[in-house]
Amino acid sequence: MNFGLIVIGDEILSGKRQDKHFPKVVELLNARGLKLSWAEYLGDDRDRLVETLRRSFASSDAVFCCGGIGATPDDHTRQAAALALGLDLELHPEAARLIAERTAEMAAEGRGGSADMSTPENRQRLKMGEFPAGAGIVPNPFNKIPGFEIRNHFFMPGFPVMAWPMIEWVLDHRFADLFHRSREGESSFLAYELPESKVTPLLEQIERDFPGIKVFSLPSVGENGERRHIELGVKGPEHLVGPAFARLEQGTRALGAEIG
Repeated sequence: MNFGLIVIGDEILSGKRQDKHFPKVVELLNARGLKLSWAEYLGDDRDRLVETLRRSFASSDAVFCCGGIGATPDDHTRQAAALALGLDLELHPEAARLIAERTAEMAAEGRGGSADMSTPENRQRLKMGEFPAGAGIVPNPFNKIPGFEIRNHFFMPGFPVMAWPMIEWVLDHRFADLFHRSREGESSFLAYELPESKVTPLLEQIERDFPGIKVFSLPSVGENGERRHIELGVKGPEHLVGPAFARLEQGTRALGAEIG
């Protein structure tokens, strides 16, 4: 199972707001022995959203989508998901109940508005419960206004205080059988004054000799008084990391590099 993340909003692309979802989703997945395979950032452009969602719906990936599920003119995610699947938007009955319940709570707290769901303002609120036909809901513990799920895609608001517990709920209720299914490891060291071009054949050979292992090479140009170096490492199934790392270290020494 590959996991993907789509973060939606012009405010992210313009720099007006900084994305916080990417590091948090990585953290939530890693804590469960899972990993993020890809991420995309999209603005509030319905056509581009439709194009991207068509592609991701065609895959077998589980995808978290954060942002754009409100009911203002700059929110296009619900509509784009329906268009990408060729489905109509329908008011989800459980979403309608939860929205009405939240509306009544706000009215009782004196936060303005009426509990009468027939008013224009509240009819507009109900649009937040219009999802592609056949969608299920994703509970929102912050204010009860749900997100939705369909075809292994999970849509939630852009607000971290809402989105993050909703993502945790999805992971714990939909993918618990995948948690910590395989043990992964990673080891690395610093190699000083070694050109990447010189070590590349060794890295390629290690990946051929240890299927499932990924090598990595992270060069540094020697900023802030540091010497030029490369962080060389291996990652993958825990039982292969040890022997692959030993091969990498031995081969790097043979190339004449100083290892930190």
